[in-house]
Amino acid sequence: MTQQPRHSRERLLNAAVDYVAEHGVTDLSLRGLAAAIGTSHRMLIYHFGSKEGLLVEVVRTVEERQRRALAELDMSGDHTLADLTRALWQRLADPALWPNERLFFEMYGQALQGRPGTAGLLESVITPWLEQGEELLQRHGFDPASARAHARLALAVVRGLLLDMLTTHDVAGVEEAAEYFVSLWEKQAGRTATPSARRRATAPRRQGKPQ
Repeated sequence: MTQQPRHSRERLLNAAVDYVAEHGVTDLSLRGLAAAIGTSHRMLIYHFGSKEGLLVEVVRTVEERQRRALAELDMSGDHTLADLTRALWQRLADPALWPNERLFFEMYGQALQGRPGTAGLLESVITPWLEQGEELLQRHGFDPASARAHARLALAVVRGLLLDMLTTHDVAGVEEAAEYFVSLWEKQAGRTATPSARRRATAPRRQGKPQ
């Protein structure tokens, strides 16, 4: 098996993701981050161009991991749409992800303002989630004509609740709102689902919860 180079882009990116998850990035310089993950300032510039370029890639990587987790959960068993929504929310609301989520909102704001090195983030923060959400909703019986709008609404609600949680630390209140949204989603799913999907939703289900 070929050993991964010590300063490979993938290794450095994964190390940066782990560092941000544990420590955040408040007042952290690129040189400080380089020292913390066992590389040099020069290597980070070579692979990512700038501190902003590296942090954008950290955000993209974390977002991709969450989309992959949702896809794997959807394929892992006979889960309803509400099951999947609750399971994804539990992942995203985990305090272990809060440093990464603070970084997400920080870099998103910078990208909207056109800060150099961040503009590319705007290409990946909406569309990939909408495409995956639209496909998932259609698989769970939503009308194709409305699935994308519902996916957009869900994305907006989840990100709004995360921002609320990071701002207020009112975990109980945000959790209550998230559960209320899921209950509305379940009702909406019943109204918009195709007849075959309604039959699946009311059929006896296997015991067990999603992990």
